[in-house]
Amino acid sequence: MSMSHLYGTDGDDGVEMESFEVSDWDLQNEFNPHRQRHRQTKEEATYGVWAERDSDEERPSFGGKRSRDYSAPVSFVSAGLRKAAAEELSDEDSDEDEKPVKQEEIPKEFVPKKLKTGGNFKPSQKGFVGGSKSFVDFGSWERHTKGIGQKLLQKMGYVPGRGLGKNAQGIINPIEAKQRKGKGAVGAYGSERTPQSLQDFPVVDSEEETEEEFQKELSQWRKDPNGGKKKPKYSYKTVEELKAKGRISKQLAAPQKELSQVKVIDMTGREQKVYYSYSQISHKHNIPDDSPQQPLGKDSKPQGFALPELEHNLQLLIDITEQEIIQSDRQLQYERDMVVNLSHEIQKMAEVLSHEEKAISNLSKVLDMVEECERRMQPGCENPLTLDECAKIFETLQDKYYEEYRMSDRVDLAVAIVYPLMKEYFKNWDPLKDCTYGTEIIAKWKSLLENDQLLSHSGQDLSTDAFHRLMWEIWMPYVRNIVARWQPRNCGSMVDFLDSWVNVVPVWILDNILDQLIFPKLQKEVESWNPLTDTVPIHSWIHPWLPLMQARLEPLYSPIRNKLANALQKWHPSDSSAKLILQPWKDVFTPGSWEAFMVKNIVPKLGMCLNELIINPHQQHMDAFYWVIDWEGMISVSSLVGLLEKHFFPKWLQVLCSWLSNSPNYEEITKWYLGWKSMFSDQVLAHPSIKDKFNEALDIMNRAVSTSVGGYMQPGARENIAYLTHTERRKDFQYEAMQERREAENMAQRGIGAAAGSVPMNFKDLIQTKAEEHNIVFMPVIGKRHEGKQLYTFGRIVIYIDRGVVFVQGEKTWVPTSLQSLIDMAK
Repeated sequence: MSMSHLYGTDGDDGVEMESFEVSDWDLQNEFNPHRQRHRQTKEEATYGVWAERDSDEERPSFGGKRSRDYSAPVSFVSAGLRKAAAEELSDEDSDEDEKPVKQEEIPKEFVPKKLKTGGNFKPSQKGFVGGSKSFVDFGSWERHTKGIGQKLLQKMGYVPGRGLGKNAQGIINPIEAKQRKGKGAVGAYGSERTPQSLQDFPVVDSEEETEEEFQKELSQWRKDPNGGKKKPKYSYKTVEELKAKGRISKQLAAPQKELSQVKVIDMTGREQKVYYSYSQISHKHNIPDDSPQQPLGKDSKPQGFALPELEHNLQLLIDITEQEIIQSDRQLQYERDMVVNLSHEIQKMAEVLSHEEKAISNLSKVLDMVEECERRMQPGCENPLTLDECAKIFETLQDKYYEEYRMSDRVDLAVAIVYPLMKEYFKNWDPLKDCTYGTEIIAKWKSLLENDQLLSHSGQDLSTDAFHRLMWEIWMPYVRNIVARWQPRNCGSMVDFLDSWVNVVPVWILDNILDQLIFPKLQKEVESWNPLTDTVPIHSWIHPWLPLMQARLEPLYSPIRNKLANALQKWHPSDSSAKLILQPWKDVFTPGSWEAFMVKNIVPKLGMCLNELIINPHQQHMDAFYWVIDWEGMISVSSLVGLLEKHFFPKWLQVLCSWLSNSPNYEEITKWYLGWKSMFSDQVLAHPSIKDKFNEALDIMNRAVSTSVGGYMQPGARENIAYLTHTERRKDFQYEAMQERREAENMAQRGIGAAAGSVPMNFKDLIQTKAEEHNIVFMPVIGKRHEGKQLYTFGRIVIYIDRGVVFVQGEKTWVPTSLQSLIDMAK
């Protein structure tokens, strides 16, 4: 579809241009409701605006060359008012004779392309119609119309010759147009304001303020109208400026240094050039014949003196000279820095020299002292060197010449001087007779010879520590000789000897003595020991070694227990010597091994003794009972309670029942009951099993008193038995409460948890603390409750807590119990 019905066509080159004028065709068809409308063809539906149309279907006033309609009204165009047809014809004739505007004043970049418009305005036209007419001609074009515009203005109060607005503040004359000099863009030629706009709007335009600056910048792009070259501007630099430039260029950052090594290919000229840094591009010179010679203009003058080769060479010489000046300045700065560094080095070397001279002087003095010691150690010397004097000399070396003494090889010095004197000092020494002999002198030599930086306690450091080598090579042979002749059963002298030397002898040497010398002798003696024939108890010569050897004696305990077990096979509890032999070993053996030994060798013998006990209220023999009770501190409470439950209480309760069945004297029974109860200690009575047995006896007596209705009853017997029962049970509860209170006070005093806040705040916390003390597991049973109370396991016992009372699960019901009874049952 052709757009010729909207855009006119220039007759010369056929370029379409926009036209906004109203034609007769527009007027006729605008007010004709029966005008023929254009019907869209198939091609227009397919291609849209790009479809081609026949000239017959197009708008008749468009397309091709057409005659001008001089009867048309005034039409506005983009450059001003359109003139009448007669004036346009006269202007066309006169345009050919006018001289065109010079285009040299406008830069090439600012010249716009040729703009085709629908009007007949030409660039060579000097003025506009609207700008030349006066106010008298204003509105004269209404003679071609009905003058509706002028009538409407007058109805609204418009007075010809005055401005519009309430106060007539509008402009009087129409807006004037100003012709530009050329075809440049808006603002390319400065301000375009007319005298009328300056009169009506006197406000200074912001563009006028920057016009001068703009013209200055614009002139940089314009060519010189004369076509000549500007005079070269020479810049002069002093030597100081060149030095400063060299220092700045020297301080390149790492990324700049990397960029300076980049390979650059310059293709801006006729030939390709390769640079190895960006700095070479900035310093490249205009080599002759690089740029083509420009033809001389009409007004340009030929150069009278043009020697580009000479200029290039001079520029090279100038650059070379600048680089030499910069390099010389850098070299001078480097030399100055070198002078400063050398001055500091001289000062340091002077200090080192003075220190070395002092060290040489000190070493010479130390050497003189050592040579004096060697001279006095010669066999025929009049004043031989003693060990005390040698120690004083070493103390002097350590105090006055500490650095030299620490740096010197003390091992070789001690071997050459001290070792012979030490051998002479311990030549006649007997460690068992005089155990403290030499301890002071050896302690003094320890502070002089021992290496403080040596932290190991093995024999691998003999070559680096003089004191350890001295003790191993000089002192240790005497100890080996005396231990070889020592009898283990005479342990007092050997223990005293090692106790006096334990703080002086190195740790690894003491370990060697105990492991390699003492322990084998003790082990051999234990193997030869017989508890039945030896009159000296074994603990008398084994236990003194416990502070020194401690865990080293563990291998001896097993054969000792075996020998004691063999000796107790034919033992009877009436022989108290066994207790005297075993009692010292209770705290030496581990609790587990001691309990196992007692259960295997002592408890069966005590059970046999209780079986032999005859309970006779009228004539009671207590020897067997005393033999058993004497072992209460040796065997555990649980073992003793087991013996009593199995071998004593059945017979005792049987005698009580038979006695009550024969019309007894209840006062005697009460005394008999209290007498037997007083034979047991509080710890045994506090055990739940023992309390149950005595409570069972009270229940038997109460039943006997209550059932004897028809027979003779001793007056007051029933009340006495009831009172006894109440008193005994109250004593039990008071004792338990007192024990719990005492334990709580002790626990608070010990400060469990190292803080006051760790004291139990409730009964459950108290039970938890007691369980931890006795290694008993106390934890809640998940998902198990009794009457809404959480169940806990205390060891193997199931309990629950209700208002500060512990209830233990019995056979059929829950029984309240004390905390101590709970602990005993858990064990």
